[in-house]
Amino acid sequence: MDLLGKARKLESTIARKLDHAARELIGSSAREPIEVINLIVEAVEHEIQPTGRGRRVFPFNRIAVSITASSRDARARLEAILEGEPSLRERILERLRAARCETDVIVDVAYVGRPQKLWTQPDFHVDFHRDPRPRAAQTSLPPAGSGDQRGSRAAEAQRNSASSDAPANRIELVVVLGHAEQASYSLAADRINLGRSVEIRDRQHRLIRMNHVAFLERGGGVTESVSRQHAHIAFDAKAGHYRLHDDGSAHGTSIIRNGRSVAVPTGSRGVRLRSGDEIVLGDARLRVKLSF
Repeated sequence: MDLLGKARKLESTIARKLDHAARELIGSSAREPIEVINLIVEAVEHEIQPTGRGRRVFPFNRIAVSITASSRDARARLEAILEGEPSLRERILERLRAARCETDVIVDVAYVGRPQKLWTQPDFHVDFHRDPRPRAAQTSLPPAGSGDQRGSRAAEAQRNSASSDAPANRIELVVVLGHAEQASYSLAADRINLGRSVEIRDRQHRLIRMNHVAFLERGGGVTESVSRQHAHIAFDAKAGHYRLHDDGSAHGTSIIRNGRSVAVPTGSRGVRLRSGDEIVLGDARLRVKLSF
């Protein structure tokens, strides 16, 4: 082999090694957004359980999806598919309907800057929950097999009704003080958990909570003042607004509004959030922007 050929071979080898190292560094398989979405739907389908006599059931009514988005561009590409037509929730419902599972689910999506240690997939992680009281705002699926035109119109009406009742109103949270997984978060969910670390587990290493807004474990004194299960934001469907609740934090939760501090006591009904508010978690702060 001549010198030019050896140089090209060496260059190719170096390029492959660099590409492999880069993939390991970011912890991603560089899948396309549609591939990630399809894998999430398949993960949901895998949880369908047989109940006998040819029947099957999906035992959960809430799905929490965390997706790796290492940049604004990556997040924008994912959101374009997740929130497009059909949305992630609609894709999941269609798959459940095809499996003849007459159920309804709430799908909460959160974006993180990098995959967590215990994820089985570098691009996403799915947690399944069953709340004792399913949200009334979402309507149930039509019976499987109702594929006539009338059934299609009814299904479309159900989707439109569900989307109008669900919190399409988006809340944006910008980190003002402290270090979090992201500099800002844009979310639309019934419940948004705030705390330190993405995944909270008990002593048996069982997952007990995932934080949508996650401050870093090591970020200095400000970040360390945020409890792992610090607070949450809940959407009040009847009143049509978000409320901030303290979850028994060690250093307290409050809101700064027009230069005044409003305390959020543990166990209370919470405090209604307004655009321009600053949420105070210990010493960390988040600025609120609401879009209705």
